Amino acid sequence: MPETAQLLAAIADTGRDPVRGGYSRPVFAGAERELLEWYLAELGRRGLEGETDRNGVVWAWWNPAGAPLRDAVVTGSHLDSVPGGGAFDGPLGVASALRALDLLRERGIEPARPLGLAVFPEEEGSRFGVACLGSRLLTGAIAPERALALTDSDGTSFADAARGAGLDPAGFGRDDEALARIGCFVELHVEQGRGLVDLDAPVAVASSVIGHGRWRFTVHGQGNHAGTTLLADRHDPLLVAALLVAAAREVAAAHPGTRATVGRLNPVPGGTNVIASRVDLWLDVRHPEDAVTAAVVAELSRRAGELAAAEGCTVDVREESLSPTVDFDPALSRRLSAVLPGAPLLPTGAGHDAGVLAERVPTAMLFTRNPTGVSHSPEEFCTDDDAERGSVALADVLTDLVT
Repeated sequence: MPETAQLLAAIADTGRDPVRGGYSRPVFAGAERELLEWYLAELGRRGLEGETDRNGVVWAWWNPAGAPLRDAVVTGSHLDSVPGGGAFDGPLGVASALRALDLLRERGIEPARPLGLAVFPEEEGSRFGVACLGSRLLTGAIAPERALALTDSDGTSFADAARGAGLDPAGFGRDDEALARIGCFVELHVEQGRGLVDLDAPVAVASSVIGHGRWRFTVHGQGNHAGTTLLADRHDPLLVAALLVAAAREVAAAHPGTRATVGRLNPVPGGTNVIASRVDLWLDVRHPEDAVTAAVVAELSRRAGELAAAEGCTVDVREESLSPTVDFDPALSRRLSAVLPGAPLLPTGAGHDAGVLAERVPTAMLFTRNPTGVSHSPEEFCTDDDAERGSVALADVLTDLVT
């Protein structure tokens, strides 16, 4: 079994979800903590020591020349997952970073620049609702006060969860000292679509991250008895929510290239024989043109108000996160393409920490082929050989950048 696959096999049972299938590895919880222990042990086997910064980012440095930690080449990804996610989203990038380090050493590379490995917390936003929370805090893209007040579905605040993980909430926020260490950041990730499958290529260089955001719609109605309340007497927020889900597909289809998704919906109180009193739903909208994203959300907000009024309900809309379209650093991307001349250029509709970091430091990404074209699902996949090809491509890129 190739070495990258061996690394992934060591964590194949960590965080398996017996109900959803796949993996559920929420940040600052059992499975994600176990993965961090595995990662720290792997660093130790390579003579490196992991250090957790004040925003929960785990760093390790290979710097045999003892140079000051600045202008470093950094690679890495994340270990948390969506509920019922696949085995490769995040961990492939972490395992490939470890394997790439091994390959550089096997090649006898003496880096002229420090090489950093990084693991970012809450990339998926599956527990606290804001994607790439660690990198957003690091770069100042989110105010620490807002981040600390976020709560999960059990009502646990981000601040309390961070304390439970041994972090001090008072230290969260933009970290210019940490950012000053990074000369460039290159993230490897399993592709979350069919681009490489259709092109019959194992590895791609990313061109951009499509702009995307999340909005929370809260529909307020009248909770009541399912058996005694006539249809004409109901103010049912769940009906409004259902119509809004259908409207999201309709409005998105009217703007070619738009992705609009409601993947999470929570009726309160959630009883089988109870008309809900409130429904929270989360809308995810993505499009290469930020103006189109804004127009789709505006139209859906307008329709939500009309649908709520027709049912005698009210609705509130709140933006939870918004990331504009990011074009990766042109010079860095050209350099990656020169190292990997057969690799196509691909945009992605998925968000990544590299996209957040791009505002502050030069960033680039590599994608490794996913033969199913499916992600955020147990069907996500990467063959052992392609995983190794991705690690070799990453090592080739890092060799060029650190020497």
